[in-house]
Amino acid sequence: MALERSDVEKIAHLARLGLSEDDIPRTTETLNSILGLVDQMQAVDTTGIEPLAHPLEATQRLRADQVREENQRDAYQAIAPAVENGLYLVPKVIE
Repeated sequence: MALERSDVEKIAHLARLGLSEDDIPRTTETLNSILGLVDQMQAVDTTGIEPLAHPLEATQRLRADQVREENQRDAYQAIAPAVENGLYLVPKVIE
């Protein structure tokens, strides 16, 4: 399916896009190449392949969840201007 200039103008109007006269031929070409790619993908034989509900449904290799840093809160809070009960105190900005 190839789009014509009038089709692109209607699409641009529906999408509320302001295309200049110079942009219409380039946009028509781009949309036609996208539709050509969709046609190529639809031509692929997918018999015997079950659709996925989600693209990440296959098992993912994940790294082990391990702590790699030590807790340095005391060192960071030692240089803070104001700390109370492990929390940073900041000036009030909203009354």
